[in-house]
Amino acid sequence: MKRKGLLLAVFSAFLVLLTGCNSLAVLNPKGPVAKTQSNVILFSILVMALILLVVYVLYIFMLTKYRASKAAPDYEPPHIEGSKWLEITWITIPVIIVAILSVVTVRTTNALDKVPAGYEDQKPLVIYASSSNWKWHFSYPEEGIETVNYVNIPTHRPVEFRLYSYGPITSFWVPQLGGQKYAMSDMVTKLNLVAEHEGSFMGKNSNFSGEGFAGMEFEVLAMSTAKYDEWVNDVKNTASKLTEEQFDSLLETAKVGRQTYSSTHLEFRPAPEGEHGGHNHGGASADDSQADHSEMDHSEMDMSDSEHGEADHASHGN
Repeated sequence: MKRKGLLLAVFSAFLVLLTGCNSLAVLNPKGPVAKTQSNVILFSILVMALILLVVYVLYIFMLTKYRASKAAPDYEPPHIEGSKWLEITWITIPVIIVAILSVVTVRTTNALDKVPAGYEDQKPLVIYASSSNWKWHFSYPEEGIETVNYVNIPTHRPVEFRLYSYGPITSFWVPQLGGQKYAMSDMVTKLNLVAEHEGSFMGKNSNFSGEGFAGMEFEVLAMSTAKYDEWVNDVKNTASKLTEEQFDSLLETAKVGRQTYSSTHLEFRPAPEGEHGGHNHGGASADDSQADHSEMDHSEMDMSDSEHGEADHASHGN
């Protein structure tokens, strides 16, 4: 009865896993980046499954062959010093497994930092994705429009997301299009994605960044180039412009719905890159301010010293 119960539990677990496969977005890729990552995940699972299979087979073999009831009551096992070849074998095999997984991981990571193969000759669509508590702002500098909590992209065109944050570190992740990448303040990180199928894909913040992080979800709507151009023109003709006061209000508001504007906040609040990178944000750099402060201190000190010197000279003269 115990064996039947155990087998029933294992069978039920397999059924749950198999029925849930359709909901695993990372294994249902809609672009080359996600496809590459999905293949790596499946390869790693296969390698680990083969390792477990070998381990369990050896485990059952050892239990069966060397069980105590099979030996004679007066049996004494021989003294064995060890086997050099067995030790070499069980050290070499794990090293080979780790080496294979490492090579696959490194090669895949380097490939995913570039524009996907087959799209190198196309001009990428640059979209600045900035996070604030608890929302996402998507700025299209090429089109001069901006959206909040949703982003539309054309299919079969590389998209370069430039990520940064107006608050704590967040993680930009669209499981069916590619892996996650962190968005941080005072710097911009880049993520290259391509959608090869039209449809609606869920994006989220996968990094715990506070009480509202679970609600930081957004929709990525992939559409044909013609539909995308039509949408851009519609936004330009119907949406209102984003002012600095409205943007500051958005940053202060915890939760907002979808919003669309016919201008971007990059015009008055540039992304932290280039001359605006680091702690500069478009103003005088920290080094310059320190240098000015240092020069001011030295000049004041020199004037003070000269005044003291003149006073001392006058006192000695008297």
